Amino acid sequence: MKSISASPPLARALAERNYNDPTPVQKAVLAEDAAGRDLLVSAQTGSGKTVAYGLAIAADLLGDAERLQKADAPLALIVAPTRELALQVHRELTWLYQHAGARVVSCVGGMDPRQEMRALEAGVHIVVGTPGRLCDHIRRKRLDISELKAIVLDEADEMLDLGFREDMEFILETTPDTRRTLLFSATLPRGIAALAKQYQQDAFRIEVTGGEGGHADIEYRAIRVAPSDVEHAVVNTLRFYESPTAIVFCNTRNAVNHLQAALLERGFSVVALSGEMTQNERTKALQSLRDGRSRICVATDVAARGIDLPNLGLVIHADLPNDPEVLQHRSGRTGRAGKKGVSVLLVPPARRRRADLLLEIADIDVIWGVAATADEIRTLDQQRMMQSTLFSEQATDDDMVFARALLAERSGEDIATALARLYRSQLPAPEDILDPGEGRRSRDDRGPKEDRGTRKGTRDRGDNDRAPKGKPRGLPEGSVWFRAAIGRRKNAEARWLLPMICRRGNIGKQDIGTIRILDTTTEFEISVHAADEFARQIKRPDKEDNIRIEALPGGPQGENTSAERDFRKAPRRDSNEAPRRKDKRPFEEKPRFEEKSRGKEPRQFKDAPPPSKKPKRNKAADTQGWPTVDKPAFGKKPKKKKHRH
Repeated sequence: MKSISASPPLARALAERNYNDPTPVQKAVLAEDAAGRDLLVSAQTGSGKTVAYGLAIAADLLGDAERLQKADAPLALIVAPTRELALQVHRELTWLYQHAGARVVSCVGGMDPRQEMRALEAGVHIVVGTPGRLCDHIRRKRLDISELKAIVLDEADEMLDLGFREDMEFILETTPDTRRTLLFSATLPRGIAALAKQYQQDAFRIEVTGGEGGHADIEYRAIRVAPSDVEHAVVNTLRFYESPTAIVFCNTRNAVNHLQAALLERGFSVVALSGEMTQNERTKALQSLRDGRSRICVATDVAARGIDLPNLGLVIHADLPNDPEVLQHRSGRTGRAGKKGVSVLLVPPARRRRADLLLEIADIDVIWGVAATADEIRTLDQQRMMQSTLFSEQATDDDMVFARALLAERSGEDIATALARLYRSQLPAPEDILDPGEGRRSRDDRGPKEDRGTRKGTRDRGDNDRAPKGKPRGLPEGSVWFRAAIGRRKNAEARWLLPMICRRGNIGKQDIGTIRILDTTTEFEISVHAADEFARQIKRPDKEDNIRIEALPGGPQGENTSAERDFRKAPRRDSNEAPRRKDKRPFEEKPRFEEKSRGKEPRQFKDAPPPSKKPKRNKAADTQGWPTVDKPAFGKKPKKKKHRH
């Protein structure tokens, strides 16, 4: 590294890695004003922070010497929020200090603590670890921090978000007061500022803005995509850019597993990375990406920090992140160390406002567009094949012999066709994607009252005029009937059938007419201009439900009974008409109450005396003829005979 002063062993290691020009954060930490002081550094991921603090603490560890003394108690402690980031820092510092004779040891969760204890007892210069495991070693007296000269908190804001505040405070309180404290963070929230004020002394603040060193090397693109085409858009985006390594981010573990299975089915070499995996599984997945056995990683936000993969040129946000910081950390996996990268956001129409808000808060300029079509990808495949090294490499004698044998047996056109077929067979096929502008529109693009019902419980059918008496309200331009294999017996209701039909067919409410819910099926009509596209969309498998939908060329098949709910306007009753009764027989023909049969003769009330003159009951007469029983006097019980023993 020519333009900054580094100790000879570190400068030699940087030259071997072709580090010719320092990044802004590396220049800042080695400035004269920052020499020997506590540092509070704010810089985005991918800006070279690991090498920056590795160079910054070199003077504390080496002094004027070119090699470190024999390893004993650690001289520097690096704290990282995740295992992946800690292991990455361990690799970076190992090659940076290799010519200085440094011994670097990692202590992270998920690894064997006894093996780490033996490594610490053997002597170490630099310890890299996660907060929980480092605190455990300190409490058990396995980690001697009495000789510590520098401590680095990497991604301190992430450690606060993960709940490691108490662990960080414990580490800072137990380390010597003479240490030098370097605090690196992508953002500087209030918690980080309070931590720096309490545990740092006269800290030198360095802030690298996004335009200078953050996402300047990342090209942001936002793709409008229909909700049912998100998976297809991921496939076409991966095929369009053909990055040697790519990461696709999802918000949940289930989404990661589903997308991984879908990409594997299409022929991609893909691994998954989520919090439910063990450390061994995560290590194997990352290693397969580094050695080229896998090209794509589908991950949750657990992989948003601390993963540095070689030749990672593409990041896809299959699900929009929850906040701008997560967006930046996800995208920061690419565009690192001066290399260019692309970050693609897949935005359904309903999420457009949220995407605009995230990009505005993060101060990111984005290029909006649609996903690459299958024809565009096939054209790119042809261009890439012509530029392949198969045509540029020099042929050997064996290659020439084989080529002449092929020409003797086959024509040049046959050989070229076989070569093209062989080349295309190694590539996943692109998907046909619908432009979301042709289908369902987002609420942002609609008028203020476009899809509101005329009154509670009704829906707009596309016409503003009131339907004639006794006739159903329908679609003015004509319709095509469809049938869904679910009915009243399975609790079919319009409140969830309507959005399901819109989602499955990628249409809006204005394209749906009458809905008739029968016992086992539901019949509904779709407007003519949307019927063809609706029929094509329902052929695709749906991951949210397995309700079969098919066309009804002959129109509705079910009878319009009084029990079905068809959402049609009922005929109005004339105001002069007498109210209808449930019983249609004339009033005179209805049986009187006393003449109703109850299974026995009706009671006769003619000879009965009035209730007030009812004679009193003669209990003596009622009990005449009953056997008499001697009863004891009231309140007294018969005495029991005493038995002598």
